[in-house]
Amino acid sequence: MDAIEPHWVASLCFAALATGCALAFLILVGMFPLRARPDAAQSRLALLLVAGNAVLLALLLAGTGFYGFNELRWTTLIVVGGLVVLFAPGLFEALPERLRDGRAGLVVLAGVQALGLAVLAKVGGLTWTNISWANLS
Repeated sequence: MDAIEPHWVASLCFAALATGCALAFLILVGMFPLRARPDAAQSRLALLLVAGNAVLLALLLAGTGFYGFNELRWTTLIVVGGLVVLFAPGLFEALPERLRDGRAGLVVLAGVQALGLAVLAKVGGLTWTNISWANLS
């Protein structure tokens, strides 16, 4: 396995975080445009949940991408990202409708994204403190 990817644990973490990002993206895309949201997500509370989830998703996407960029080989990043994009819609379709289109799903999504950010801070925190700007150029 080391010949393919020496950091296979980081690869698994990246895959899990990217899957969470992809599912969150698919759920949130269904909430836009805001006036065309599903009936179960028409309240002001749901509007706040949509906005909060969008902010959490932006943070999680940026952190996950940054983590993958610093920890994985480019080939692994592309292959794992491609597999996530390929199979995430199937996972989305397997979710119950109330989690895809309602307030309960938005609350659960916010919790999952907050958990993803906590995991990312735990596994990627040490990496971020040792960043070399030479890697970014």
